[in-house]
Amino acid sequence: MSEIEFDREAVRAKYREERDRRLRPDGTKQYLNLVGDFSRYLEDPNADEVVDRVPCTDETDVVVIGGGFAGLLAGARLRQQGVEDIRLVEKGADVGGTWYWNRYPGAQCDVESYIYLPLLEELGYVPTEKYAHAPEILSHSRAIAEKYRLYDGALLQTEVTELRWDEATRRWLVRTDRGDELRSRFVVWGCGALHRAKLPGLPGINDFKGHSFHSSRWDYGYTGGDNTGGLVGLQDKVVGVIGTGASGVQIVPHVGAWAKQLYVFQRTPSAVHVRGNRATDPNWAESLQPGWQRRRMQNFANLMTGIPDPEDLVDDGWTAGFKEIVARAAQVGAEGLAPEVIADMMEEADFVRMEQVRQRVGSTVVDPATAEALKPYYAGHCKRPCFHDEYLDTFNHPNVTLVDSHGKGVQRVTERGVVVNNVEYELDCLIWATGFEIATSVTQKAGNEVYGRGGLTLTDAWTPTPQTLHGCLSRGFPNLLFIAYAGGAFSVNFPQAIDLLATQSAWIIANALRDGITVVEAGQQAQDEWVATCAESQQGMEPDAGCTPSYQNNEGQPHREPQHIYGGGPQKFGEILRNWRTAGDFHGVELTRD
Repeated sequence: MSEIEFDREAVRAKYREERDRRLRPDGTKQYLNLVGDFSRYLEDPNADEVVDRVPCTDETDVVVIGGGFAGLLAGARLRQQGVEDIRLVEKGADVGGTWYWNRYPGAQCDVESYIYLPLLEELGYVPTEKYAHAPEILSHSRAIAEKYRLYDGALLQTEVTELRWDEATRRWLVRTDRGDELRSRFVVWGCGALHRAKLPGLPGINDFKGHSFHSSRWDYGYTGGDNTGGLVGLQDKVVGVIGTGASGVQIVPHVGAWAKQLYVFQRTPSAVHVRGNRATDPNWAESLQPGWQRRRMQNFANLMTGIPDPEDLVDDGWTAGFKEIVARAAQVGAEGLAPEVIADMMEEADFVRMEQVRQRVGSTVVDPATAEALKPYYAGHCKRPCFHDEYLDTFNHPNVTLVDSHGKGVQRVTERGVVVNNVEYELDCLIWATGFEIATSVTQKAGNEVYGRGGLTLTDAWTPTPQTLHGCLSRGFPNLLFIAYAGGAFSVNFPQAIDLLATQSAWIIANALRDGITVVEAGQQAQDEWVATCAESQQGMEPDAGCTPSYQNNEGQPHREPQHIYGGGPQKFGEILRNWRTAGDFHGVELTRD
């Protein structure tokens, strides 16, 4: 690891200064709920029309809510367990979840596609490049749905509005915005965290008379082109992009290549690392042996959670950061050192890595003032890192201007454009690359409410934090299986984490159906023990109040209660679930048979 000299206290002071600029008292309340006049930002530009159909009132064994990776994995694992009576409900006109909505130019995964795309071996498919672009990911999502017959009986363009447990019939009543009233023995909650667009609550946000849209509802009818670029419709347009996170970093190079003038409005710069994308080597793909994807996932998870592994199969910007920390610890013999000493060493290693990011900015961006504004001053874990090889270069183009708000963000929107630093920027088009809602309640995420035993709402039961057994079952909500929300293991490679819960849910449902079990519910003691296990596993992982505001620390207002996440990593979490299933006795779960 290259040595970079720096004054640690000076860096800490700079981090604090930059954080304090961005702190605001309203936290997550700064964002709008996209209802009423703002609901137009949620309209689906990808569907030609809403398909008319008669409301469904039938009964089924399993309703899977959500057609993203969580719902697709749940459906696939259920089919593998022999469950046939499945109905998928998805608000988009097709499956894919985030990858159905995110079709903006340049959209691609930032975790290696060989471990990110689910069920590659099961489908006999190897992605065409190390970091697949959105059309390929959407195509793979469709292939999963086709292979596992999840389109059969699927209700697309349909959003669940209410779930209600009927104690008398031991069924869930699932109501939708299309008038459906489904009855189901089990419901799998596969509503992901990244599906509902968000906007900042800026003064005058509805006043803009030009064209505007959210990045997750990209308007190619206005811009022209497709995911690869070619935005010919912007050649005579002055465009503004608000948002410099993962979406903005991928969008800006394409808009900058075509727009007459592009203004990029920045509140907080992202840490942009080298991506190094490349086409898949066909000889390598041909050489892959059975079990290759699982082994690759495990290797990545090991390196990302500090579990020793002699090789780095993925070998990218994610694993490089952790390898540097491990290498620095090895230099001084970290084994047996006090936790505070190890934490100090990790902080130093992170200082070095973030300084490497800042030096990359300085060596790439020609204008010194622009380069300085693009340098991220915060710890690496404070915001999700980005990976891109063209973003920084874009600011060398004469038609691209970075408008740095010095941490304050856009002040207001006007009829003609936006105001930043008391200067109005007139625009023809305003693109909101402001991401998705994350720091909201579970039912707000899904856009519905859940009523369990005795009318208990999930919102009340999970306030201040969720309560589950293994992230899968929750007391008071029988026969409701959760995926990809809480109580499971966090992983940068999100599909690996949700597959663990999909596999667990499918096993529980299949065995209940086979054995005549009508009700499956988390026992109170077992649930309390798992909540305590999660809290204990997070020691030393609490949200950092010293971080710059982001969704990862609740916009600068860290949660007071421990978050219900298993902190031991996906490998240990997967082992816990496998051991539980191997025992086969539903330990900690209350069962009812007719």
